[in-house]
Amino acid sequence: MKKKVLNAGIIGSGFAAKFHFDALQRVFNTDVKIVGAYSPNQQHLLDFTGPRDLLAFNRVEELINRVDLIHVCTPPATHEHFVIAALQHNKNVIVEKPFTGYFGDGTDSFNGDTFPRQKGMEEVMAGMRRMLDAEKKSQGRIMYAENWIYAPAIQKERELLQKTGAQIIWMHGEESHSGSHSLTYGQWEFSGGGSMMGKGCHPLSAAIYLKDVEGRARDGNPIRPKYISARTHAITRMPGFKDEGYLRRSYKDTEDFAQLHVVFEDGTIGDLFASELVLGGVHNWIEINTTNHRTICNINPNTSMQAYTPMQKHFEDVYVVEKTETKQGWSFISPEEPWFTGYQQEMEAFYSAAAYGGAIESNSRLASDVIATIYAGYISAEKKGSEVEVPNI
Repeated sequence: MKKKVLNAGIIGSGFAAKFHFDALQRVFNTDVKIVGAYSPNQQHLLDFTGPRDLLAFNRVEELINRVDLIHVCTPPATHEHFVIAALQHNKNVIVEKPFTGYFGDGTDSFNGDTFPRQKGMEEVMAGMRRMLDAEKKSQGRIMYAENWIYAPAIQKERELLQKTGAQIIWMHGEESHSGSHSLTYGQWEFSGGGSMMGKGCHPLSAAIYLKDVEGRARDGNPIRPKYISARTHAITRMPGFKDEGYLRRSYKDTEDFAQLHVVFEDGTIGDLFASELVLGGVHNWIEINTTNHRTICNINPNTSMQAYTPMQKHFEDVYVVEKTETKQGWSFISPEEPWFTGYQQEMEAFYSAAAYGGAIESNSRLASDVIATIYAGYISAEKKGSEVEVPNI
């Protein structure tokens, strides 16, 4: 069968735009033509498009009109605007995580530590409804770029659930490291939350997805999150925190630790952690305990390659693994990090769905359930861990 040609456009010019561009080089089921990119920062745009021989668009509408798929690789505060714009032009839109959020009231006095969490929930639910309504009216579809869903370990667990008929009874997972490199991370008005939002969205997405898979395999009905109890803490902002320079601590008004206890519609549970308090690189994993098997999915680090050097200088020009503090001693080298983390697989899946039809595993319903659960979690944390019902959008 001849491959279908699809034209792609990227909104954004930062870290996410770069790894989307790289992942598209490994899409083989369609003939992808990356036309160009748009960014409100002209210099950043030219720095991104120039070395990649892409067109630099001054207006986002011009880019949308030229392509079949739009990649939204901008901060989450801008996602709703760009997603709706793409859908109104009947274009498929791949949107980075987190899907959306509440980013304040626009005043200088806004503080992420003190605003009423119910207000955040109401605003974020309204925004998601606007995006989902736009999707219903469009010929295009929302594709939620949560790479955990397409990580090989998670997809293998999907196969196990479908073939064994198992019931997931408890999941236990985490995403943590020593802190984001983003200058705006840690400011609620830009990120829409702290660790629960920026890191917790990943294992939470996997947990919600796998219960969805279980339900659909059994009777065609997804099993969705029903309640959440959560706690958040700002450890590195405590007056007594001992700063030794290894952990980032420049957080303005967000948490750096979050604990989530999720109860699903069938009464089964998941316990998930997210933090900026872990040294030694990214710690991404989820354990799935079922009625007939147990699986531990190590996304980062993995042990496919381990290396030792007595002096960091020998590995100075070698990429080892994301966000490790040192290359000296033993390290878990990731020989193919994008593959282990699912970046190229998610793009392959999205472009297959756009070109030839079929279901989208990481879709707008999953994206919405994740954000609704997180913001219900913030309400719970405001109430010192009291159980809160997750709204069903």
